[in-house]
Amino acid sequence: MLFSCGNKEDILLPKSNVSIVSNVVDHSPIYIFFRTKGKDTLVEVNRKNSIISTNWILNIDKRLPLRLVIPEVMKLQEKKRYEVAHKNELAENYYSYADSIGKNMAFLPFTKVYYKMDKPMSSFIVFFSKKNKVYVDGILGTREELKHFLTSFNDEYKMIRFGFDKNMSYGTYIQNEIFIQSLKIETEEEFIY
Repeated sequence: MLFSCGNKEDILLPKSNVSIVSNVVDHSPIYIFFRTKGKDTLVEVNRKNSIISTNWILNIDKRLPLRLVIPEVMKLQEKKRYEVAHKNELAENYYSYADSIGKNMAFLPFTKVYYKMDKPMSSFIVFFSKKNKVYVDGILGTREELKHFLTSFNDEYKMIRFGFDKNMSYGTYIQNEIFIQSLKIETEEEFIY
């Protein structure tokens, strides 16, 4: 899906065949654009519409690598988390994506996620590679095997740490996040390395 903001600039949104959240009211759009300069990929953030007391919807180009996207997301989250004057405890942060079945925009909440740009020290790591492969503690597996394993994990899932290849595209990251949400696992920390 091609999404155009007020300045007639395009953002290629990730796609999925499921909507996690289908409607967000009282929101501010924030745009993270894909740019190139020679052979370098650059990120450009347009947050002039970001009102602290509203829900934030991040519209991020799916071609951008996580190593460029997540540091910008972290800066935005920090600004909102530590704002005192106009803080709204009910305001959430969402990633936008295109629901290819419903033919509409959908949203993925990430307010409670804290990102870290290094490898976790935990002994139980689920890692999603750039090539969209899944590793559990270094052992390659399928999504179906992971789903079966994690559903048998019960309440101990809080020990699980999710890691993502820093060179993975943002579009692939959103697909993995939707998969994680389908498992009904809430993550508080995610690692990009």
